[in-house]
Amino acid sequence: KVNQTAGFSIVTYTGQQNASDTIGHGLGVKPQVVITKSRNATYTYTQWYVHHHKLTTNYLLFLNLTAGQTNGIGDYFIDGSFSSTVFAVGDDIYGPNVSNNNYVAYCFSEVSSYSKFGSYVGNGSSDGVFVFTGFKPAWVMIKRSSATSSASGWFMYDNKRNTFNQVSNKLDAASNQEENDPSTIGTGGANDIDFLSNGFKPRATNGGTNASGNTYIFLAFAESPFKNARAR
Repeated sequence: KVNQTAGFSIVTYTGQQNASDTIGHGLGVKPQVVITKSRNATYTYTQWYVHHHKLTTNYLLFLNLTAGQTNGIGDYFIDGSFSSTVFAVGDDIYGPNVSNNNYVAYCFSEVSSYSKFGSYVGNGSSDGVFVFTGFKPAWVMIKRSSATSSASGWFMYDNKRNTFNQVSNKLDAASNQEENDPSTIGTGGANDIDFLSNGFKPRATNGGTNASGNTYIFLAFAESPFKNARAR
C-alpha cells in the first residue's frame, strides 16, 4: 500500500537472509525512515527495527527498546543501497531479513509542509533549542539517539491531549505504561516541549529530550498541512 502524496507506504516481504536484499517501497523517492517488524517470529530477539536517515551510517534503533543507536555493521539495514525504489536489509540472524520470516515495513519520506524527519542537539536548558519543521506540529516523536549508556524512551506528543503549551502529556513507544508514567517518562514537567508555528522547542533539561550535547532524532507531522489542504 503506497500513498506518495503523504510520503508513506506499507510493505510486506519474506526474509531471504542474503548479505544485501532489496525491498521495493513504492515511494518514488529515497525513504528517510523505515520501521520493520517480523509478523511470525517467536524467538526472543525479534525487534522493531528502525532506520532513520539522521543516524550514523549503518546504525539503527529499536522502537521497543530505550537504548541509543546501535552499530548494525551493515547486517541490519544497508544504508548505501537505499534508493528511490528500494530499501536494503542484511543477513543478521536476529535482523529484519531472517530466512522465511514474514515482515511488515512502514516507510516514510518527507513531504514539504506535511512531515519532517530530522535531528537536533540538546542544550540542557529549559529554554531548549528551536527545532525547525516548516509547519505547526500536530504530532511529534522524539528519541535520544546518541546515548548508549543512559536509556531514553520514544516520547510521543500531540495537539489533542494538550491544546496549548506546554505540551506535557506524553506516551513512550518503548513502554506499556500509561501516559506520563513516572517510571519511564518522569514527573513535574519532565521532557515537556512547546509546539510552535514552524517547529517545536524542548522546555525541560531532562535527558529524554534535551541533555546538553546529546543528539536526538524526531518524526513530526503537521497540524494543517498546507501542501495537501483543501479549500473550504
